[in-house]
Amino acid sequence: MKKDYSDLKALFLNCTLKRSPELSHTEGLMKISRHIMDENGITTELLRPVDYPIAHGIYSDMKGRGWEEDEWPDIFQKVDEADILILGTPIWLGEKSSVCSKVIERLYGSSGDLNMHGQYAYYGKVGGTLITGNEDGIKHCAMGILYALQHIGYLIPPQADAGWIGEAGPGPSYMDEGSGGPENDFTNRNTTFMTWNLMHMARMLKDADGIPAHGNQRSKWDAGCRFDFPNPDYR
Repeated sequence: MKKDYSDLKALFLNCTLKRSPELSHTEGLMKISRHIMDENGITTELLRPVDYPIAHGIYSDMKGRGWEEDEWPDIFQKVDEADILILGTPIWLGEKSSVCSKVIERLYGSSGDLNMHGQYAYYGKVGGTLITGNEDGIKHCAMGILYALQHIGYLIPPQADAGWIGEAGPGPSYMDEGSGGPENDFTNRNTTFMTWNLMHMARMLKDADGIPAHGNQRSKWDAGCRFDFPNPDYR
């Protein structure tokens, strides 16, 4: 039975090093996932964090903490409203981009906030990643990104990463003519599976009103409720 996804929102953060409107190969791959969501009624938005003056740091707003300008709070508002977050990144020296690292650090800065259920801020949201490059490292980058997202509260569905890499060394990138990237069946299949798994999981969470709150509310732990924590004598 076809489900209705029209009440869901998805945010794609393309952590390319290139400012708009320069061609981004990572964005080319992300648009496949975005198209699937758009076709199924999800409200989507794609941003390049590099286009914005985002301060370094691990606080929700770095203005007044040594930085005169910081537009991360405006981007975080979109993060907060989204049910699905997809981080896209190129591979440089086998690692995710510096912009992606900065975005993860800023996401971490708000991870201690609480949602309406008294859980950490990202509970009830799902996350995934899309990666492109001309060298090995898709799985390595995905491991770090998906670990970070789940650590701060995102739920990671099955097969929540996909990517494309060309031959090692200089050569055509994903969107270049003759690269074979946009036609690559393996990449397109995995991107499609990832997208639908994100959509399914977000639908399930929305219908269930998020992750059950019992046992994971910071306020109750601080108030002395230990959720049946084992007696120290039995450790």
